[in-house]
Amino acid sequence: MSLLKKLAGETAIYGGATILSHLLNFIIITPYLTRVLEGKREEYGVHGLMYAFAGLLMVFLTYGMETAFFRFGRQQEDRERAFSTASISLLASTIFFTALMVVFSPDIAAQLTDRSDTVFVTYFALIMGFDVLCAIPFARLRLENRPMRFAMLKVVNVAINGVFILFFLEILPWIGKDNGLVPGAYFPDHELHYVFVANLIASLVTIIMLLPYWKKMNWQFDRALWFKMMKYALPLVIVGASGMINQLADRFLIKSLLPGTLEENLDQLGVYNACIKIAVLMNLFTQAFKYAAEPFFFNQANRNDARHLYAQVGQAFTMVGATAFLGILLYLDYFQLLIGSDFREGLGIVPITLMAYLFLGIYYNFSTWYKLTDQTHIGAYISVGGALVTLILNFLLLPRIGYAGAAWASLACFGFMMVAGYLIGQRHYPIPYPIGRMALYILLAVGIYLFGEATKAENQILRTAINTGWMVFYLLLLYAMERRGLFLRRS
Repeated sequence: MSLLKKLAGETAIYGGATILSHLLNFIIITPYLTRVLEGKREEYGVHGLMYAFAGLLMVFLTYGMETAFFRFGRQQEDRERAFSTASISLLASTIFFTALMVVFSPDIAAQLTDRSDTVFVTYFALIMGFDVLCAIPFARLRLENRPMRFAMLKVVNVAINGVFILFFLEILPWIGKDNGLVPGAYFPDHELHYVFVANLIASLVTIIMLLPYWKKMNWQFDRALWFKMMKYALPLVIVGASGMINQLADRFLIKSLLPGTLEENLDQLGVYNACIKIAVLMNLFTQAFKYAAEPFFFNQANRNDARHLYAQVGQAFTMVGATAFLGILLYLDYFQLLIGSDFREGLGIVPITLMAYLFLGIYYNFSTWYKLTDQTHIGAYISVGGALVTLILNFLLLPRIGYAGAAWASLACFGFMMVAGYLIGQRHYPIPYPIGRMALYILLAVGIYLFGEATKAENQILRTAINTGWMVFYLLLLYAMERRGLFLRRS
């Protein structure tokens, strides 16, 4: 139990940083932008498309070096050598690929949106370059169990981003007006330029704050170790790329496969991009868990009861995730206020994408075994299978049911990966997950939500009171199921 409490505490800190940073996004950036861009939903679609492009490319630019560092740097005597080798590798590759992206930015922009958006690609080439160079120092903080430092840096990054967005879009127009302090300093209709420059400044400040880790590095590049790290990491690139396809390809496919014009499709993408921001609340919990769990699983791998411990972690994750799923949906009346009214027509996808992200988090639990046993190639096969499910269903559903098809494709993809990860894992590295109990948590949450939707009151105050009752009822059910002591049963 003490180890579970330690993991829960670190997940809470990582989660606190992740949630706080995203709360800054939700409280300031998302509501603000969806209101500033009201009537310009296609621009918010471009915003989502650029970040999807960055997320997908980040997988290739980091090429699994974070997880390889966990694997080869977990022993104290090997850590400095692994840190230096991974950092130098990323530094060299980042300089090369950032320069390449800047040179070919007009062609990349033409494929993403339009050649006139070339400067956007340049912004993101620099943003991604800075973020990649932060990857190994952040991984070291996680491996050395320093979640508070990790949390502080993440929160500062988003705070700076938010402050500069408000400066550029609120204060600068006042400074740059005809009778202002610096007439002509502000360019109207350049909202996205200012948003992306704010992100660039935040990324630059973050890497400056992490410079002490680079300065004290011994700058030793071990070729033999690098080849071992690359052999371990390259299948993870396929895993990561497939994962990003599963999470982000829908943005590109909505733009291309919906039956409207480019402007109409970007308009629908803007709605989709805004509404999944609410569902991403589930993904915050999943990512916070992943930040804490990866080094935790490696550090506990040599324990005699490691497999039972992993089963307990999977059960705890599912219980908390199912509770978050139900809580967000029962109070969706209030969560929807985080996006502008012009974007709320897509709220129907929120339950689907919430469940998709819950399945993804459970898959992260089920995929522990292939990293621990150095069988990362099997993880690549599962992820490629998920990517095929994503692409096939998007091609089939998007032209027929619009952006809701992308949400259903995500659910099917992560459901497939979750099931495949469990079944294959039980053959190679059996872990006694209490599958029946984990499924019951989810089924109860879904059942309560569906029954509540079928009988919901028209009056919002009454509806909130009833939904609060449903939430309390669910928590009492969980308590009744586990009242003899959570996780004391051996599966």
